[in-house]
Amino acid sequence: MILLDTQIIDIGVNLMHRSFQQDRDEVVARAEKQGISPLILTGTSLRNSMDASRYASRSKGKLYTTAGIHPHDAKSCDESTIKKLRELASLPHVVAIGECGLDYNRDFSPRDVQRKWFIEQISLATELQLPLFLHERDAHLDFVSILKEHRQTINRAVVHCFTGTSKELEAYLEMDFHIGITGWICDERRGKHLRELVKKIPLNRLMIETDAPFLTPRDLQEKPVDGRNEPMYLRHILHAVAGCMGLSSEEVASATTKTAKEFFNV
Repeated sequence: MILLDTQIIDIGVNLMHRSFQQDRDEVVARAEKQGISPLILTGTSLRNSMDASRYASRSKGKLYTTAGIHPHDAKSCDESTIKKLRELASLPHVVAIGECGLDYNRDFSPRDVQRKWFIEQISLATELQLPLFLHERDAHLDFVSILKEHRQTINRAVVHCFTGTSKELEAYLEMDFHIGITGWICDERRGKHLRELVKKIPLNRLMIETDAPFLTPRDLQEKPVDGRNEPMYLRHILHAVAGCMGLSSEEVASATTKTAKEFFNV
């Protein structure tokens, strides 16, 4: 297999999503052919994290995972949840705690329950000295308040799929957090502001991701028939980010890959 010259890492792939059920192996192969490897698979619930871990264990060095509870699933947590996440996190291919955080847009879990299990996962990441893979939607004030309260013990953290405001970005960078940028930046309607904000992110704090199968770049010349995003499109996102920053794609590829490797220790 001939890989492209510049390696890039997709730090956020929901590979256990049902839309990948029929061709998961092929999706990974297509990404690798484009020089996109390794992939960091996102854990969003206990079951999903376990499934992702099991799948990643078959491809050492090529697939890694996070282990965590998304705020949508916080309502399903009980006293055994953290213990099971701790067991998962002991595996060598599990490289972060998350996706965890707060989501007040959907409120699929009560807000007090979201906050409780977010704090529990911050504590677990601190105990294990693992990075946090963070999610926030319409909950910035509570999100930042909790993170500031625990900032001194947080090893490192990435705000995944950042789509927020300039002030929100400044708050995260002030806390020395990393920022994940997705194909949202390719959306001329919703992502226009990101094209300016990405210039403010230092290269050693920037990582890129697809969040596949979601957030398919709107400006792809050849759009997938089923609308499904997949990791092979990360190179398209890379070019968009580089163009906005006034840098070469090679420079951004090299920097974001180096940052991701150091952040996730892969």
